[in-house]
Amino acid sequence: MSCCKECGHTLENVEVEAYEKRQVFDIPPVNLIVTEHKSQIKTCPYCGKINKAVFPESVKYPVQYGPNILASAIYCKNHHFIPYERISEFFEDIMGIKICPATIIRAERECFQNLEEFENVIREKLMISHVVHFDETGMKIEGKRHWLHVASNEKYTCYLPHSKRGAEAIDAMGILPEFKGVAVHDGWKPYNVYDCDHALCNAHLQRELTGIEENYKQQWAKEMNELLTEMKKYTDECKDQVKELDFEQIKALEERFDAIIIKGIEENPQSLNPEKKGKRGKNPKTKARNLLDRFIEHKENILRFLTDLKVPFENNQAERDIRMMKLQQKISGTFRTIQGAEAFCRIRAYISTIRKNGLPVLEGIIAALKRAPLTIP
Repeated sequence: MSCCKECGHTLENVEVEAYEKRQVFDIPPVNLIVTEHKSQIKTCPYCGKINKAVFPESVKYPVQYGPNILASAIYCKNHHFIPYERISEFFEDIMGIKICPATIIRAERECFQNLEEFENVIREKLMISHVVHFDETGMKIEGKRHWLHVASNEKYTCYLPHSKRGAEAIDAMGILPEFKGVAVHDGWKPYNVYDCDHALCNAHLQRELTGIEENYKQQWAKEMNELLTEMKKYTDECKDQVKELDFEQIKALEERFDAIIIKGIEENPQSLNPEKKGKRGKNPKTKARNLLDRFIEHKENILRFLTDLKVPFENNQAERDIRMMKLQQKISGTFRTIQGAEAFCRIRAYISTIRKNGLPVLEGIIAALKRAPLTIP
């Protein structure tokens, strides 16, 4: 600044009083770094044997891409679900690197193989956890209907693609058969046969209660919905304020639950038409009565969050973990092979787990490519 903007007087010799700062953040142009490895070749003067020095184990081909490039490509595909062709375009347009889909697939396969032990460790950690969330959703593989199963909590994620939805797939995942903690799920029957404590997703139940209230004008459904919301508010306050549960208050809430059930029974007798017979001679039940019976039969599992603050009100953790996998199929399409689906699920579970533990994703993928995946506490 050479002169005053108001009067034009020179400011050349005026002392600076202060500075107003503005900063611009940017990244430098991407320049490809090529590291050349030379293997010495020598002929033995005594026997004539030609000897070649050994290249580093990671240098397998005459020309190849390094771990930073491969890890970035794996990250784009398995975390952001960018199709292979678009990853190739991105690398060429932004970095001037021509990387073909086959190279990315080969890197994924290597990463998948190197993460086998990591996946086993995560399964073991989930098996000894106090709370684990379970869910499943449809997945297209080889043009056929398959199922994606998830077991997860706030620290760990495990996925399994399988042709079956029920017990065969759940057993193949290898967590629930030995699990002794609290399994949080949506109440699907195959989960209920396993010998552990169960907690039902109350968000699912509240949606059903809302439907019964709006479509069938059931008062008990309205009151139960409001009571569950009140119970959740109470447990949330206990968690936020780090205070112990008041079992007298819990007892009062459970008594209100029982009173609403009685009102529901009065609104929904076993059969509205005693003369009408359904399958196997049983009187058919209304949707309202079916939901009411679930509240009667599974009261303990529905209210487990009320007596154990470590148990969540809903199954949102599993739903969040599985929702992103559904997004993958919308963006990148279905899987052509079961091997491709398995590789994607294992790598995605690894990325999900290290993110949940606050670890750097790219460093984690590079470590996996180097056969030393990050350790999760």
